[in-house]
Amino acid sequence: MTFTLAPGEFVALAGPNGSGKSTLLRLLLGLLVPRAGEARLFGVDPRALGERARLGYVPQRHVLAPDLPVTVTEVVATGRLARRGWWRPARASDREAIAHAIESVGLATEARRPVLELSGGQQQRVLIARALASEPDLLVLDEPIAGVDAESQRLFRDSLVHLVVEHGAAVLLVSHELGAVADDLDRVLVIKHRIKFDGPPSELTDTGVSLGVHADDLPLWLEGIE
Repeated sequence: MTFTLAPGEFVALAGPNGSGKSTLLRLLLGLLVPRAGEARLFGVDPRALGERARLGYVPQRHVLAPDLPVTVTEVVATGRLARRGWWRPARASDREAIAHAIESVGLATEARRPVLELSGGQQQRVLIARALASEPDLLVLDEPIAGVDAESQRLFRDSLVHLVVEHGAAVLLVSHELGAVADDLDRVLVIKHRIKFDGPPSELTDTGVSLGVHADDLPLWLEGIE
């Protein structure tokens, strides 16, 4: 399985359950070692990447601790630590990046609110803002909008497009619900242990494939991949 992501490229990764999506992400993040071939992140072995701030990651259905007494700004600020160093005090540029990340996901008016007072969709956008605050060159998101309301999906889409267009970052979005971003994707990568499709979303939709939200866990076109 071979593929690359270029700077400023917005790519979606889809596949049925058990297709290898999670394994691929773990290889990319340096959490697994490939048995054959190699994984390269910014040209090096992912485990050897020194500038961790270059990589932003939003895990699947991350749940915040129910007794965590922190505000939106405090959570997002933790995403800045990898870039400035935890031992250094926050600078004006750090505060600007944090405020910019919060604004880009549509939560500027909620910046001082405790995170646990927010809806699930808003909390997910806080986690996306935390990843954006590091100003990553690559943002990886694992099923970030599963169960999220339509308005949060729209704001989620806006924040990703902003990252790609304004900051030139690459985005790898793992999801089978691509309706919110279908018009903005450069490529859709479909895998089932190997690459089954790699091309623009229009090539899928022209064959009758729906990239939108589905009532079942997976759309039938993904379940039927051989």
